[in-house]
Parts: sequence; structure tokens; C-alpha cells
Amino acid sequence: MARIKIELPEKFSFETIIPIRITDLNYGNHVGNDAFVSILHEARVQWLKGEGYTELNFAGAGLIMSDLVIEFKNESFYGDIVEVCIYAGETSRVSFELYYQLSAARNLEKIILANAKTRMIAYNYEKKKAVSLNDTIIKVLTEKI
Repeated sequence: MARIKIELPEKFSFETIIPIRITDLNYGNHVGNDAFVSILHEARVQWLKGEGYTELNFAGAGLIMSDLVIEFKNESFYGDIVEVCIYAGETSRVSFELYYQLSAARNLEKIILANAKTRMIAYNYEKKKAVSLNDTIIKVLTEKI
């Protein structure tokens, strides 16, 4: 099976930094796969907060993740300050893609740690079903592109 390759956009619409905690390390003394997923989640929550929303209320809709792909590039270690860049990609009637690039500076060089992509579905948690992306959501996803 061929290795996964995520094609990233040329520019990102949101950037944040997340320091690596000692609890992010695994038995190999580097950041574990599960911690990378937590970092993506934290970055996504920060992006939403910056837009005035949460995962339970994104302009009237909740969000639920339907897909997650991570392309690991380099190890990350305790003390790394991870820069996470996010870009909204393709949309459909009920969902949208988010792209992520995680990097850290070491010895004045930018080291790419991972690239990732998630598909987020607009979701009504009370009715337990997907809902259409509304105009406000579409505007948030496209205004900075």
C-alpha cells in the first residue's frame, strides 16, 4: 500500500501555537499518535473560538468529525512549540474539509512534524442527524481564502 500524501493548500487562514506537554510523550520519549490528534482538536477549537464559535455551536450547527488522516513527517519532543496552521478546504452540502500543518522550530530551522486533514459534518446533536451548512458557516470557511 502506498503511503498517504496530503496535498496542502498554498496558504493557511489560521495559525496558533501549542506547547508539547510531558503528558504528550509516549514510551518512545516522543509525542504519541494520540497526542497529535489532541493537538489537532485543540487547534480546531482555538480556530472556532477565534471566529466566535464552539464545536457545539458553529453558527447554529454542531460539528462532528467523519474522517481523519495524518501524514507523520518527523518526531516531536517535549519542549517543542508546535505551530499549527489550518485552512478550510472543499465543502459539500453538509460537510467541509480542514487541512492542518504542524511544525516546530529547531536550530533556526522549520521542521514539519505532520500534515493532516479532517472532514467535519454540520450536525444536530438533538436530532442525531447531519444538517446543511448555512450561509454564515460558508462565509467563515471562505472569507479568508
